[in-house]
Amino acid sequence: MPRGIMLVGSVPLADSAEVFDMVGERLGPLIARIPDGETGERIHFIRFQDEVMTSTDWLERRGDWMVAGKASPLYGLKPGVSPDEVDFGPLGYAKAAIASYEAFKASRAAGRVAPGTRFQVSLPTPLTVLIKYASRESLLDLWPVYERAMFGEVDAILAAVPHADLAIQWDVAPEVHTVVEQPDTDVARIVSFEALTQAVGRAIDHIPADVKTGCHLCYGDANHKHIIEPRDMGNLVRIANGICAAAHRPVDWIHMPVPKDRDDDAYFAPMADLELKPETEVVLGLVHMTDGIEGARRRVAAAKAVRAEFGVATECGLGRRDPATIGPLLDLHRDIATTL
Repeated sequence: MPRGIMLVGSVPLADSAEVFDMVGERLGPLIARIPDGETGERIHFIRFQDEVMTSTDWLERRGDWMVAGKASPLYGLKPGVSPDEVDFGPLGYAKAAIASYEAFKASRAAGRVAPGTRFQVSLPTPLTVLIKYASRESLLDLWPVYERAMFGEVDAILAAVPHADLAIQWDVAPEVHTVVEQPDTDVARIVSFEALTQAVGRAIDHIPADVKTGCHLCYGDANHKHIIEPRDMGNLVRIANGICAAAHRPVDWIHMPVPKDRDDDAYFAPMADLELKPETEVVLGLVHMTDGIEGARRRVAAAKAVRAEFGVATECGLGRRDPATIGPLLDLHRDIATTL
């Protein structure tokens, strides 16, 4: 049987219609969910939340967070402002998803998207956004406020898109390399591992049971390099187990990255400790354009020694790639899924 294929989220094409058409035509029923590509202002992941932060009257600039050698501005509560007063307003995710769903329906009606394929909405966890934007002294105060705002965006999507057509993915990004891999960081001293997994569990539980939902675990993609390189899959397994234990509804998939140079048994060995329910699909980000199907063959063989069944994907979204490479990269996904 062919392996399932997953796209994390971003695809650098002109618009969501082009994403649905190209992905649907090249991958057909091999892909269960197609994201809208996070095109336009969303192509750089959460950077478009800059405007949300700068336009919120209750916040002020409070220094910077240095990540991958670059400074990212942080915002904290203005003196005398209570967290209860803060209103982030529309975040933009629901507006984008509702518009993209119209393009999805058009592609499906034209026969370019296979019947039964779901429309995937990829969202950052609230903590992902606040690690980038919240000053450390305001992080715990702003976390529940932004979480309510994000869940409001989800509610608007749920009201607009038929649940049978919908899948929602939570992107767990800086939490992985900032809280779990580096417990001595300022964020890790504020946010415990248990608080992290409980928060993702809340996000999973906010999705109704008739909507598919899962998580993408990420080590970052700054200039196609991780923020920190994983020693092995141990911490990914720990996070996956923690999230699935915290959630009360089924987790439909967990995506975990595989660096290009890791086709050794030691990297994959911790997968033996996964404590997932049968309905949770494991997706491994082992597709790398630079070494093609031969590199994937080595990584698939090493993974299969520990776990026989898993889907395939890239490590992260495709948004930082040359658009001309997307077609060949989708073809590579298909070849790996159907031959390895």
